Amino acid sequence: MYKCAIVGVSGGRAHGHAEAYEHIPRGRLVAISTRNRENLDAFGEWFGVTARYTDYCEMFDRVKPDLVHVNTPPTVRLEVMEAAEAAGIPAMIVEKPLACQGEDYVAIREFAKCARLKVAINHQLQFHPRRQMLQRAVREGRIGEVRFIEASARMNLAYQGTHSLQAIGAFIPGAVPVSVFGQVAGVEGLRETLKHHYAPDQSVAKIAYDSGVHAVLQCGPDAPMMTDDPVTHKHKRIAVYGSRGHVLWSMWSWEMLIDGVLEAGVHDYPDEDILGQAGMTEAMFDWIEDDAAVHPLNLELALQDFGIILGMYMSALEHRVVALPVEPAPDLIARLRGRLG
Repeated sequence: MYKCAIVGVSGGRAHGHAEAYEHIPRGRLVAISTRNRENLDAFGEWFGVTARYTDYCEMFDRVKPDLVHVNTPPTVRLEVMEAAEAAGIPAMIVEKPLACQGEDYVAIREFAKCARLKVAINHQLQFHPRRQMLQRAVREGRIGEVRFIEASARMNLAYQGTHSLQAIGAFIPGAVPVSVFGQVAGVEGLRETLKHHYAPDQSVAKIAYDSGVHAVLQCGPDAPMMTDDPVTHKHKRIAVYGSRGHVLWSMWSWEMLIDGVLEAGVHDYPDEDILGQAGMTEAMFDWIEDDAAVHPLNLELALQDFGIILGMYMSALEHRVVALPVEPAPDLIARLRGRLG
């Protein structure tokens, strides 16, 4: 039985992490940490966690968890990773987005070169049962040779764009992005907030992969609506087109067309999501037990995806196709604010 802990329980996402433990046979949530004592105690009472800390370093030293969920603003991701590394914690699942801009991306990339800590990013959609079914169908060649992918979300790149990028990679595992051509608009999402989730309001990009596949990513309120519900966060979508057909996944529905035969249906996103969160956590236990069982949401792939976002920003600012991997230009968020404001 693995001992698990959460850093940062004041935000709503921490509830999803904790609720998933009803479906996680190999792990138990034994400790939590957040700076606000009132929030800490309320969360602990709700989920029956008695080990509560306002200092996560103290929690690391006293509890020595096997796995830590990090639900903090991206501005402190690296310091929590460094503290976990120093405490000898084996594994960590970090909420998205991984970083804010190029400077912290580079710092995390340098940390990853020598760290023993195993890190995955909380893109639980990879493990949704319906997504797993569609990913398996594509991997097995049922839609033929993959030729084109489109992904979208109606929230911005910081809130849902990394989910969409990870979805593209999940359907073409092993493919490496080689270039990106992007455009952005809107300054509201770049304004200072406590969450530090900074991104232009709208973005679109064409991404080329070394496999020959091209993908189009669109984020923001101009992206397609997948239901009549106007709530912004409910419209994540990906479609993968092959030589024999296609698959399409959204938060509420799916379809698979193969050789002219269509299968389609619906699913309930919250039900899928808690199982996806559990499956993602169980896969982390596999990686703890076996170095060869590398988590599909590992830090190396997350850095690759965030590099695409940085390339999109540079492409939009400099009006050119950007080769990947990219060495990010400085102060990209400030430059975007100045240009779009």
